[in-house]
Amino acid sequence: MSTMRHPYPTRPAPGRGAQAGHQELARGLGWFSIGLGLLELAAPRGLCRTLGLEGRETLVRSYGVREVATGVAILMSHDPTPWILGRVAGDALDLATLAQGFDGDREQRANLVAATAAVAGVTVLDVVCAQGLMADKRLSPPGRYDYRDRSGFPRPPRAMRGAAADFETPPDFRVPDALRPWRDDGAA
Repeated sequence: MSTMRHPYPTRPAPGRGAQAGHQELARGLGWFSIGLGLLELAAPRGLCRTLGLEGRETLVRSYGVREVATGVAILMSHDPTPWILGRVAGDALDLATLAQGFDGDREQRANLVAATAAVAGVTVLDVVCAQGLMADKRLSPPGRYDYRDRSGFPRPPRAMRGAAADFETPPDFRVPDALRPWRDDGAA
């Protein structure tokens, strides 16, 4: 057995792993974006009244259009990364808009604090998802993959030994008699 040293370390063969998790998180954020956007489109007056942002109904409605469009784009895109980054930018706009409402009364201030905390939490998810999706695109460092634990067979080789012992060649796979240069009976 050779003890040849390789210049690159071995690592497990690539698989879906974390990449699938980031894609699933992006899909979840897409659905969340659609739901939030529909709420902003359907009830901008109620949202503005609850948060102390009266007079900004048109702005909230436009945010709803942005959310729905971004959510649909995330769900329909093969690569949701740019749309998730768009969500991060939209979250910054949302936080800036919410910051303008902190001059209201005590009840609205509590609602505004809760809404700001919720948007900040979703912003963290958006940033984590965007970073994960971008990391999945990066090339892995050089190295060689370790495939020693893979055989390429559907079952262990011991379980498959003798599986073809009773195999008989089908008639349509056999060489026709007219093309054979000899015969079984010894005649040419």
